[in-house]
Amino acid sequence: MRSPLRRLGPATVLAFVLALFGMAPQAAAADPAPAELTFTTDTATTTPGGTVQLSMTLTNNRTYDIWFVYQTIDPTWLTTQRPDLKYGFTGCALATAAGSTPCAGTGPADLGANYGTTVPPGQSRTVTLTLQIAPDSGCNGNIGFYSYYYAEFSDTQNAGGGPVHTPETRVLCA
Repeated sequence: MRSPLRRLGPATVLAFVLALFGMAPQAAAADPAPAELTFTTDTATTTPGGTVQLSMTLTNNRTYDIWFVYQTIDPTWLTTQRPDLKYGFTGCALATAAGSTPCAGTGPADLGANYGTTVPPGQSRTVTLTLQIAPDSGCNGNIGFYSYYYAEFSDTQNAGGGPVHTPETRVLCA
């Protein structure tokens, strides 16, 4: 009678022996992203003439400071297909321990300067943009954005990410 180990093959026998003595490789958890960008809104719906607070939080998951951030924000393709939806960013504030302070700008590009870098390891910065829906805007449509970002760290490394999508805001008829 043949040994059952002969049917298993050499690789299987080796894996069994290594596991038996605790020397098999262990599964490792994936490292977190060096920098993470998340979005939240204060409401999922609004009406023409209303506002939505769109918060962007940048988290530094590295052991070095973030020294520089470049970020863009653009409407999604589905949002651009509704030209009757009229909106714009009218305000920007950086959350600080002493309260909020105005941002450097609210345009669709170079939002990264608004985070008030340097962002120390393990900390986050939150910037809130005010999205104003025009009083004569169309309704029964969704407004959403996507963002790409690039961050440089004090150890001369860099990281990029995106697209990161915002929650959509439904513009309801009044």
